[in-house]
Amino acid sequence: MSSQPPVQKLELNATRNFAPWLAEQNASVLVSTYQSGMLFMIGVKPDGTLSYFNRMVARAMGIAANPQTIWVGTMYQVWRFENTLDPGKDHQGFDGYYMPRVAYSTGDIDCHDIGMRNDGTPIFVNTMYSCLATVDERYSFRSVWVPPFITKLAPEDRCHLNGLAMVDGEAKYVTCISRSDAPGGWRDFRNDGGLVLEVPSGEVVCSGLSMPHSPRWYRDRLWVHNSGTGHFGYVDFASGKFEPIAFCPGYLRGLSFVNNYAVVGLSAGRDKSQSGLKLEDNLREKGAIGRCAVQVIDLERGDVHHEIRILGDVKELYDTAVLPGIRVPGTVGFMSEEIWNRINFVDPLSAK
Repeated sequence: MSSQPPVQKLELNATRNFAPWLAEQNASVLVSTYQSGMLFMIGVKPDGTLSYFNRMVARAMGIAANPQTIWVGTMYQVWRFENTLDPGKDHQGFDGYYMPRVAYSTGDIDCHDIGMRNDGTPIFVNTMYSCLATVDERYSFRSVWVPPFITKLAPEDRCHLNGLAMVDGEAKYVTCISRSDAPGGWRDFRNDGGLVLEVPSGEVVCSGLSMPHSPRWYRDRLWVHNSGTGHFGYVDFASGKFEPIAFCPGYLRGLSFVNNYAVVGLSAGRDKSQSGLKLEDNLREKGAIGRCAVQVIDLERGDVHHEIRILGDVKELYDTAVLPGIRVPGTVGFMSEEIWNRINFVDPLSAK
């Protein structure tokens, strides 16, 4: 899992009120970095300063999290981390300390967004095979839903299915870059071919998007990134249109919520799939350069209240998640002495 070389240059610069804001929310933030293969955990220490913790996790992608369990999609596995601390306890200053408990080896299916169902099991976007899938004890994955225009499960990334919105513990909406049923066909429709589909019907609820990502259901509204333009907004179901509320200077991926705020991830442009988009024109118009950052957006006004700018070797973020009630999270290393020695268990003799 940690075979990638460590990042040589890394600097995180937070706006001055980010730490007080995060403390006020009584929460922490998780961030996955696709290119650099890192899982960041950002919290607030008792002295009011920010806590930055990270682990190398090969091509960390989608995150589904609650205070007890974290699922992370990676290069060829889906990992489950479990909080080893009881409420009110701490370990070396952490009030949430997560142990990697289970890994399902999927192979390189280009896992993107991941959700946690009511029974605690994961459901994830299998981008390479253009389907929603879950883990399986015998097979690399088990397909659970396929867009109606996809005619074959093949490792061809036909429509670039990428985003997943859960509603009441079940998959409800997905995003894809186009309706293509040809190998890699989505690449020809990056500017206006993007769709939001309802699951399981496959009905199109929003179209004409540019590289949409990270659909999320929150407070009875479907939020989504129109990543190819740099806009964050929501779907107006009556009109079937995307309604932007904020422009962010970067390629948007990753979306989570805490109270009246959205926590979004921005990436600096990197590859050809992100070039030639309206985002480039919008950045020039705003006099801005694409950045790698985490931003906090007010859902009512669309204002960006806080930001953590990430400088150095990390250029891309993929997902964000919020851990309510956990102020300083950390994880056990995959190849560390602590993973050998940190043992917790239920003792049936203690009840006697």
